[in-house]
Amino acid sequence: MAHGFAQTFGLHPAAALLTVIVNTMIFGSAGVAVLLGAPTGGISIAALTVVSTVCGVILGIVTYLAQKKWYDDDKESAVIKALIVGFLTAIPAGLPAYLTIPSGIIGFFRRKSN
Repeated sequence: MAHGFAQTFGLHPAAALLTVIVNTMIFGSAGVAVLLGAPTGGISIAALTVVSTVCGVILGIVTYLAQKKWYDDDKESAVIKALIVGFLTAIPAGLPAYLTIPSGIIGFFRRKSN
């Protein structure tokens, strides 16, 4: 069971950083979106949706494992956080860093309860 503000809303800093990196790689000016745009003459929303969905699923799995192993989240909390990260990544639009960086900062300052 999650206890406290940081445990409830925090992401492990590695998961938050990975989320920002993946979104930058997909939707940044030098990301996969540009590579998909070259062969099609423009960025296809269908191709971008497929790429972002696959990346969202993979990122959700990595986030789940990181939250369980490194952040000591229970299964339900880790699943909820992983689904949120995966869903936000799967939306075929860039994820503003202000959505994930605060969670990573909160997670960085969380005290380990041992």
